[in-house]
Amino acid sequence: MRKQKMYREYRLKSYLNMSHYIIIDGRQGLSHPHTWEFVVTMIVVGDEFVQFSAFESLIEQYLEKYQDKILNTIEPFDTIVPTIENVTDHFYEELKGMLHENGGELVSMEGSETPTRSYIVSRRNEPEFIEQIRRRQTEQISGVIRYVVGQIVDGTDEN
Repeated sequence: MRKQKMYREYRLKSYLNMSHYIIIDGRQGLSHPHTWEFVVTMIVVGDEFVQFSAFESLIEQYLEKYQDKILNTIEPFDTIVPTIENVTDHFYEELKGMLHENGGELVSMEGSETPTRSYIVSRRNEPEFIEQIRRRQTEQISGVIRYVVGQIVDGTDEN
């Protein structure tokens, strides 16, 4: 018998061709391109089938507005310096809510503008995040118990 998993972890990669420039000591550097890589690690509570393409589409649709653009011309990077840290932090905050609304929980996001350097934002060790996942697991288990008890007692689904 297969052991039931309480959550499943997924890792999705996306690539963007974007340009940016950095302002250092009040001087604007040259605009230069990168193929940026973003790796989203997320979990879905439960043991049900997850349609990978739904989450991939959500992430790709969000990132599409940045494809082939100069990042400094798009909000909020017209006022925030578009370093890998600032870009990853912003994308992380935006995607966290979008994924949650669709049944996923963003665990971490890794951004890199070169193959040799990455910046990672992670919730993995945040007590609030861990408690949130425990609550969702408990809700899922309670739902299964209500359903089974309902079936045993009177053959109805109380979920």
